[in-house]
This record gives sequence, structure tokens and C-alpha cells, in this order.
Amino acid sequence: MSNSYKNKNLITQNLDWNIIQSEMKTKLGTDIYESWLKKIQFVEEFNNYLLLSVPTRFIRDWITSRYLDQILKSIKTYKKEIIRIEFKIIEKKENINQKQIVSNQIANRENISFIKDSYLQYNRIDPNKRFENFITGSSNKLAYEASLKVCENISNYNPLYIYGGVGMGKTHLLNSIGLELKKENKVMFISAERFMYQFVKSIKANDMVKFKEYFRNTDILLIDDIQFMNGKEAMQEEFFHTFNALLDKGSQIIVSADRAPNKLSRIQERIKSRFSGGLVVDIQKPDYELRKKIVGRKTDELNNLYSEKVKISKDIQDFISNEITNNVRELTGAINRIVSYSRIYNKIPNLFEVKTVLKDLLNVSETKVTIDLIQTLVCKYFKISKNEMLSSRRSRYLVRPRQTAIYLTKILTSKSLPEIGREFSNRDHTTIIHSVKTIEKLKVKDLDMVDNINKLKNQILYNNSENEI
Repeated sequence: MSNSYKNKNLITQNLDWNIIQSEMKTKLGTDIYESWLKKIQFVEEFNNYLLLSVPTRFIRDWITSRYLDQILKSIKTYKKEIIRIEFKIIEKKENINQKQIVSNQIANRENISFIKDSYLQYNRIDPNKRFENFITGSSNKLAYEASLKVCENISNYNPLYIYGGVGMGKTHLLNSIGLELKKENKVMFISAERFMYQFVKSIKANDMVKFKEYFRNTDILLIDDIQFMNGKEAMQEEFFHTFNALLDKGSQIIVSADRAPNKLSRIQERIKSRFSGGLVVDIQKPDYELRKKIVGRKTDELNNLYSEKVKISKDIQDFISNEITNNVRELTGAINRIVSYSRIYNKIPNLFEVKTVLKDLLNVSETKVTIDLIQTLVCKYFKISKNEMLSSRRSRYLVRPRQTAIYLTKILTSKSLPEIGREFSNRDHTTIIHSVKTIEKLKVKDLDMVDNINKLKNQILYNNSENEI
């Protein structure tokens, strides 16, 4: 026993770990050495095997899967009897201040994964997007319930894959999950685009260890818009291994995309297979009842936000709910526009004004605007004949309707000044300019003129005989 003890000590003393490290640096390169092998520390040697230490489990797994044979070969150069290596996890001692920070974080249960330097500042959890203010209907009920279940029992539905079109509420649900789970878990919420950016940045900085440890050390990983990984093979490879590492340790993964897993283009089949192996739920276009609830809720929120009440009639709300059908984001944007219009002009908007403000969002089939149509409707509005309008007579009751028709033709069609002049009994283009400028000046000081123009535009554009709600 005594001889064995002496031999053990003798061997330990004779093994110079610095030499082994120097040799590995030469053989494997400075980059690999600095990133991985430098972190290996000599602990002890027992007859035919060597005990080494590394600071984390991840580093151990990485080294053993890629460099173990090379390390053992270098060691056997000096000690042929060494036939195997074992690694022990010994966390690197931090200074007192760092330990105190960690301890305070644990004590305060501040478990959201923020890095305080410029390395990773992309945790995008929005405290305003909660389960409480997510409005549900038949089109999104399943996704909502699945998100709640994940919060109740993590890893039960893993991964959770939520897909749907733009502006349907996917990001809102991911935020809600993150807010709920961060109370008890370490949470990371990042977009696929940001994940890619940080991946590339880490490669350039030769800092992949930090990148890998950061993402694989989290309890909850939420990735938004996963479809943006398409065609990025290196990033997909890293995501695949991160995905597997998280599943192995029982972490929850939640992913959103704009389409079902099997519809993702230029994404590795093995990744799509893992997405499909979890719980897949979709968010469809909101139906009328859901749209109506959203419009009503948003209007109430804005009424509570501003001291003066914003008046949007029920008829206007119903109109918006009926006409804007694409997604939730457009609905809330429409309400914001109308409320802003109401507050800026200090008035209750009528239907024409609403249509004007929301023209780019509305699915309203507009009548093709022609000069003949403009002339016909203006004459009908002012109760004159078309022959009287086109005549050379300069009576006031004829001049104003004529100028109004010319003005509407200029703003509602793409006709040139000479073309407009020809349609108004071959009038000179300077006359057309004078008419347009006259109406523009009158609109500034004459509210009746503004009202007339708005009513006529409503009739011309939408073939609507109703002037106001």
C-alpha cells in the first residue's frame, strides 16, 4: 500500500500538464485551444486513468465528443499506461462581487436571462402583452388554451409550435408565456433574426462557447418567426443541437412561425420533424365576432387613456369590424387612426371621413371615377343641368358648382390640366388652375364648402347617396 502510494505520487509529480497543454495548442490550433482546451485543469492521476476538471457540463460534453482522442494521444506520449480520461465539473470561482450579484438575483427571483454587457440584449419580453389582455375567439382559442397549459405544466407539450399569418397575435402569446414563466424560471425570448445575428457575431468574435452556454442554460426558450432561419444551414445546425440539449434537460421550447412545420421552406427535415413532434396549433383570421370584440375593447382602452372621451359611434365600430378582415394588427391600427383624427380635429368622424382615413385598409370596392360621373353627381348635388355647368355663363350659382367639379376632377383622377379643360367645354388650362386654387382657398375659411366637398367625394368614390351617418 505504501509502495502504491509512492508510485502514485511519483507519477503525479512527473506529469507536467503545462507541456500537455502546449502540445494540444500546437496540434489543434490556437482558436480551439483558447475556446475549449485552455479551460481543462489537471486534478489527479490514478494508475491507468487521468482525472481532469472543466468549469461546465457543456464544455465537458463538447470536449469529450470532439477532442478526447487527441488529448489522450498527447498524454500517452508521456505516459503510455494512461488508457482513459475522466472529467470532473468544478465551477470556476468568481470574485465576491460577482457571487453577490448572482446571489441577489436568486434571492429576488429575477430569472430573466439578461446579459448586462453588449453581448446579448435581445430578451424582448413586453410587459404589456399579457394573457389578461389577449382577446379570444373561435379563431385563436386553441392557441390561447395551449399557451396556458404550457405555463401550468412545462415540458408537457414540448415544443409548442404556434403558427398563423402576420398580425394574428402569435407574438402576444409568446410574450404572455414569457411573463408568466419568468416568475419561476430562467426565460429567454428572442426572434429568429436576432438569434441569427448573435450567432454570426459570436463566430466572428470566436466566442461560441459563451453563445452556446447562454442559450443552453435557459429553462424556457421562446423563438419568434422561426421561418427566418430558412436557408441558413450553419445556424440551423446550431439551433438543432441547442434544441436537443434543452429537451434533454427538460427545458420548454416555444416557437412561432407564419406557416405549419411541414410548409417551412429551406428548413432541415430533422428540425421540421421535431416541431411536428410537439403540440402544433394555429391562429386563423379573426371572425366578425372577434373583430367586433377587439374594436370595442380597443376603443374602451383609448377612452380610459385620454381625459376627454373619444366618441366613435357603434355604427362606425360595426363598419370597421365588417370591412377590416385581414388581421388583428390592422384592426387596432384602424382604431388608433380614427381616434387620432377625432382628437386632432376635435370632432366626431362621419362615414366618409372614416373611409378616407382608412382607405388603404378597407376592402371597399370603389367605383371607377370618370369625369362624366363627377359632372353628373355635382350637377345633381347643386340642382343644375350639365348643359348649364358646361356653358360659358358666369352666374354665381353656376360658377361655384363648375369650379367644384373641376377641383374634384383634379384630385380624384389622373387627368392632365389640358385634358380636364377639354372635358369642360375646351376651357384653358389656366382656368382649370384658377378653379382648383379657388376651391382650396374656400376650404380654409368656408366650412360649408368643406362639407360639400366631403359629401361629393363620398358619393363619387363609394357611390353612396348617404352623406353622413
